Amino acid sequence: MNATTIDTPAANDDFKPWRAYVLEAKCEVLRALRTPAFAIPSLLFPPLFYLLFALLLNRGNSGASHYLFATYSIFGVMAPGLFGFGVSVAIERERGWLALKRVAPMPAGAYLAAKMLMAMAFALIIYAMLATMAATLGGVRLDAVQWLALGLIVMLGVLPFCALGLMIGSRVNASASPAIINFIYLPMAFLSGLWMPLTMLPKFIGDIAVAWPPYHLAQLALAATGGEYAGSPIVHAAYLAAFTVICFTIAKRWLARAN
Repeated sequence: MNATTIDTPAANDDFKPWRAYVLEAKCEVLRALRTPAFAIPSLLFPPLFYLLFALLLNRGNSGASHYLFATYSIFGVMAPGLFGFGVSVAIERERGWLALKRVAPMPAGAYLAAKMLMAMAFALIIYAMLATMAATLGGVRLDAVQWLALGLIVMLGVLPFCALGLMIGSRVNASASPAIINFIYLPMAFLSGLWMPLTMLPKFIGDIAVAWPPYHLAQLALAATGGEYAGSPIVHAAYLAAFTVICFTIAKRWLARAN
């Protein structure tokens, strides 16, 4: 009797694991772009807020345009990370999609990597829009290194919010996740000094600002663009790294218990 050989991805020499990551990321980006409730607010809110507060209300004030360009770039990375993970993970967990992904023939990290790449892509699109507005309408002048440095901070700065969103999505139900994330998203941005300098707010807000991740990311953004910043960039980066690791670790344990 002749044996029949069945080709499997593991046995197929043409199979490349990286293709699974690329396809998963492509599908995740398309899913996000085709979800108006996620794509429209995420992409439009930061440019609209910058237009209103930096370019219209502070017209002719180059200092305000410079400060708010850096801080609104940070505001722009929050939504893709928080909502891209928090809401979608909660929905997919409740519907059994995560369990299906686990038994699918795909690399274990492709699911999270795809969502992180999607959030980074959205953050860079928002940064590109803000940078265009700042350079053409706001009179912001930076050298090439500063533009690139802020772009790198924006791209990597989405990770703490991905971690926080994943932690929320791994615990709360799908219907409650948007409300909980909104309850965190906007107040945390305001309390971190992203909408106006902390010196213009009550002193106690400035005292507690160091507890919030956007504050530390904003200080890195201001340092990269030559603005006035507080503290040490190394300390800010260390805080963000520790926050990311802690949130991812908690989310991993909660997801393991849920499944």
